[in-house]
Amino acid sequence: MSTHTFEPVRPDTCTPSRAARELNFLRGEFDLAVQLGHVRTVPDEGGGGGRLVERAEIDRLRAQDGFPDTLRDRVRVVGTTDGAELMDISAGRFTRLARLGLLVPAKVYVNRYGAVVWLYLTEELKHFAAVTENTQLLKGRTPETLRSQLAEGVDLRARNWRMRQLGCLLRQAEDPWARAGALAALLPPVEVADVVEDPHERAWVNRLRPALPGQTLAGTSFAHVAERITTAQDADEIEWLRSDLAHSVEEARALSPAPRPAARHTGPTMRPTAQPIPPLARTVTARVEPMPTPVPVNPAGATDESMAGKAEPTTRAAESLMRVVEPRRIPGGRAPERRHVPRVRPAPGPVPRFPGTGPTPPRSTRRLRAWLRREAPRPTEV
Repeated sequence: MSTHTFEPVRPDTCTPSRAARELNFLRGEFDLAVQLGHVRTVPDEGGGGGRLVERAEIDRLRAQDGFPDTLRDRVRVVGTTDGAELMDISAGRFTRLARLGLLVPAKVYVNRYGAVVWLYLTEELKHFAAVTENTQLLKGRTPETLRSQLAEGVDLRARNWRMRQLGCLLRQAEDPWARAGALAALLPPVEVADVVEDPHERAWVNRLRPALPGQTLAGTSFAHVAERITTAQDADEIEWLRSDLAHSVEEARALSPAPRPAARHTGPTMRPTAQPIPPLARTVTARVEPMPTPVPVNPAGATDESMAGKAEPTTRAAESLMRVVEPRRIPGGRAPERRHVPRVRPAPGPVPRFPGTGPTPPRSTRRLRAWLRREAPRPTEV
């Protein structure tokens, strides 16, 4: 691994982590100071997409009276219990004031139990408690109008936190396209697609869309909780963001159109010309060779004429198997079609017999019967 660290392109700037160390900030405190506008940043021209802090800005903050305590007091936050103790009220009244939108949270996170934890600036809580008009809200009975809103389930903590985040993002936006991306960060994707119909403009807006702090929980079991916090929920809030997004896109389109991919000019595709298939060569079925005729042994007393007459049926049977099938031409250059001609087997001819072959006929019994009659005793005559 390389030991070199990232260095900004401009020598008069430094990274956020280095600026936090030089201002005696924790990283979370530094990020909150940037969101609230206490520390000014500039975009990273090196293409990293982040923010940098100029050296002159660090020198200005270090030169303030009471540095660094006064600067850290501006970004100190407390929870509900500590905030109620700071304002000398109960935790229940503190929560009701926050739900009514009178106390605006500055940070939010989801703990390991899935509960949403809201954090408030101590500087703002002290200012709210010091105003004389708020004494009735802190010590007296809550007005009926506010109690009716609480009974209806009103909770403006998430909406006020989103408006604070939007103000920070709009301060950092350099052009109308960046402002459109900041507005799109609080809208559901389906609402952004409905307002920005052009796919190239929508892709550019989504690219400039910054990530809110609570959106880092995407993919976890608390992702639905983070989505409900970071995404606009009320109908009037969604309509207001849609209107501002459409106005910003129109202004950005008139100033500088969204980048589009360069059209690729390719020549016409040369397709090979279809060539006709040449016809196959003429084929002829091979001639069937005649079966060899067995030549019987000429027995004694048999003549050539008698043998030729008896072998004639066998020769005719062999000639019937020597038929040649002529191929029939098929139009269109296809292969010739072969016709199947069934072979007819000839009827078997008489088998010639020669002396001394074949079964022996039965012998006559005439002599045996004559001998039996002669040997039988004849009846005597009286």
